[in-house]
Amino acid sequence: MKKVVAKKPVIEDDDDDLLPEYDFSTMTGRVRGKYYNRYREGHSITIHKTDGTTVVQNFVVEDGVVKLDKDVREYFPDAESVNNALRGLISLFPKQQRKLKAKARVA
Repeated sequence: MKKVVAKKPVIEDDDDDLLPEYDFSTMTGRVRGKYYNRYREGHSITIHKTDGTTVVQNFVVEDGVVKLDKDVREYFPDAESVNNALRGLISLFPKQQRKLKAKARVA
């Protein structure tokens, strides 16, 4: 018996392929950071296991958390390696510049 493979529809690049009731002229686009504050407050996930138990996991984003890109994570797999690398960079800054930045953070 042969397996029937569905053919994909051909999509044409005509500008007039939308129906008149689809009016996107009033749309303003996405709102950047729309859920940022709620995400920073934290969220919980409920996991329903097959044995009937339920586990609730709470997640809170800590201050100072930085997400590393995948290619950077290959070189810095944990927080300790990132902090050591940044401390090495900080030591390269002139002392005068470090003092000015420290004062700016305090103010």
